[in-house]
Amino acid sequence: MTSDAAHSPAPAPKRRGRLSVRRELVEREIKENAARLFAERGVAGTTLQDIADATGLTRQAVYHYVANKDALFAQLVTEIADQPAQVLHEINSRDDLGPADKLRRMAHSLALHQMANPDRFRLMIRSESDLPEHLATSYAASRRRVLKELVEVIDAGVAAGTFRTVNARTAALGIIGMLNWIAWWYQDGTGADTYVADDLAEMAVRTVQSVDRDPPPSTVAAILANVRRELDMIQRLSGDTNLPPRNN
Repeated sequence: MTSDAAHSPAPAPKRRGRLSVRRELVEREIKENAARLFAERGVAGTTLQDIADATGLTRQAVYHYVANKDALFAQLVTEIADQPAQVLHEINSRDDLGPADKLRRMAHSLALHQMANPDRFRLMIRSESDLPEHLATSYAASRRRVLKELVEVIDAGVAAGTFRTVNARTAALGIIGMLNWIAWWYQDGTGADTYVADDLAEMAVRTVQSVDRDPPPSTVAAILANVRRELDMIQRLSGDTNLPPRNN
């Protein structure tokens, strides 16, 4: 071995890193196109060639990333079902948050999840009755976990006096229903995801919050904050998506 060879850097790790990033990007694009096509045409009406064409790849190239169409569909179902339940459980496990803050963060995370994956959720609604048994069982279990986390935090809020005396399961199902509709009406690309999620999360909390826990603003700062929120809402309703950042 020569001295130059001994001291020359090995490029392999950096190259492997670039390949890994590229693979993740291509896999994500394949999943996004598959979810959209599955939601529009159904799984049976979509071929792997359709997905390859939408992604700008050959069918053979797609096989480097997925085993087959059914495996891709199963992966989409698992991801859309499991992630919300895991996030809600993490929020509910925090000791530094009260029931209202937990519910607000849960609703916010569910809203953002729906905004990021509308095609996948519409796919689930369209395909739910046709899911293979093992996927149907897994999906149902994940939905029960989401409901369980919401019911627990609402029950805790009622016990603490933060929330009104309500049927926690009914309230949780109502909140889930409100957030699920995002997949049908939200237009991606507006840049207002966080603002919309903020408003929906606040609505979720207000559906169960005790009236005496939300007194009218009594300070100048509180009044100005309320005015700012109203102006934000007016801008969004008027279609102005060039919103300035909030100063919280």
